[in-house]
Amino acid sequence: MGVFVTKLKEVLSSVLPITIIVLILNFTLTPLETPLIIRFLIGAAFIIFGLTIFLMGVDIGITPIGNNMGATVVRTNKLWFVAIAGLILGFFISVAEPDLHILAGQVDSVTSGLISKGSIVVVVSIGIAIMLAIGLIRIVFNFPLYKLLTIIYGFIFVLAFLCSPEFLAISFDASGATTGALTVPFILALAMGVSKMKKDSKASEKDSFGLVAIASTGAILSVMLMSIISSTDEITGSLEQENVSDLIIYPFIHEIPKIAGEIVIALFPVLVLFLIFQKTSFKLSKREVRKILFGILFTFIGLVLFLVGVNAGFMDVGTAVGYSVASLDNKLYVVLVGFILGVVTILAEPAVYVLTHQIEDVTSGYVRRKVVMFTLAIGVGIAVALSMIRILIPELQLWQYLLPGYIISIAMTYFVPKLFVGIAFDSGGVASGPMTATFILAYAQGAAESIEGANVLVDGFGMIAMVAMTPLIALQILGFIFKLKSKKGGLESNGE
Repeated sequence: MGVFVTKLKEVLSSVLPITIIVLILNFTLTPLETPLIIRFLIGAAFIIFGLTIFLMGVDIGITPIGNNMGATVVRTNKLWFVAIAGLILGFFISVAEPDLHILAGQVDSVTSGLISKGSIVVVVSIGIAIMLAIGLIRIVFNFPLYKLLTIIYGFIFVLAFLCSPEFLAISFDASGATTGALTVPFILALAMGVSKMKKDSKASEKDSFGLVAIASTGAILSVMLMSIISSTDEITGSLEQENVSDLIIYPFIHEIPKIAGEIVIALFPVLVLFLIFQKTSFKLSKREVRKILFGILFTFIGLVLFLVGVNAGFMDVGTAVGYSVASLDNKLYVVLVGFILGVVTILAEPAVYVLTHQIEDVTSGYVRRKVVMFTLAIGVGIAVALSMIRILIPELQLWQYLLPGYIISIAMTYFVPKLFVGIAFDSGGVASGPMTATFILAYAQGAAESIEGANVLVDGFGMIAMVAMTPLIALQILGFIFKLKSKKGGLESNGE
């Protein structure tokens, strides 16, 4: 019970700010319809309890499975086994990611089925599987993360010139969407399990991070290759405007079976893999197995409640707020509100909690989670503000942000303490979870719908890409600050 209360307090401090801001906007700049606000408040309650139960489930279920699998894979000492395990685990855990299904569904509906949901899910999962295997091999061989990221992003830059602008946005969005509430805890635990097997504690600390970053590049590469191979001509798209329903409870009841079905499909491979590993190599006690199974159950219940709250309570409000704020005469409001929403939304991302706790654990409290949270929040706030400016100025294109942004990020990896390179690139993927993919994306699409000359397809997509990029710079700047503070001691030895 004590654990539940602790997690609940944590979650309350993250979800309440966004709730309060929407209520303030409702009573000041953008009055919303009463049913919308009531649904929003019910959604907030769902999110608070869902996130609390989910985080408990991750602690007692998903993390131990990932840790044990990571340790088992490395213990075999066979490179081919590490590679095959990476491929299988990467594919199944990506197919299982709810965020990927949300994005693939949006792409499918906006392109009127031209790019089907199934094709995006499969292509992205194959990309993730290949890169996860490469990431695990990197840890085993001690290949420097910053060098591997330079090579991978070099390929991405080349492909970016060959693929269409719409696919560019979708590919970077896919990278953010694949690292969500389910994938991140599992991949982090896997990296931790593999790196713990190392004798060198400094190397082990650094290698606990970076695997999420490498895996998420698989999504970018696979969607870009899909665009080039299929040579799809320019895609056009539009958003179907839904009328705000006066029904309050119905949207929640309507969402529960659909989301529960998706999460069952999502967690089933994890459960099967766990049972196979338990039979062949884990050999955990009955008590431990029971605890892990309860953890998977909590993860299921928590994720269902969380996603129902987001989809039924938060999304419509996001669109309505975006549309109303963008309709105001002073366009500065849309940028300012975007910044504030970006800052507070990131605090409610489930995967951010998992990552920041792991950073604090791995560095034995040297890198405080609150400092990482604050830096991440500012980075995401700037990303949303920049995206709003892009909607207001149609001449501004996504690549004009992404290209210099990633060049700066990669250049910084050569100067920042190496521990922070892994943390920063993992955070980029983690920042763009279900809250961003729904609430912030809905806000952007509402604003794009309201502003003349803005294109919902081009301006709506690309938002997640921005949210995934700015933390890379923000957290590496934090790394510089740590480096200056520690001068000759502590982290300085982490440079390679």
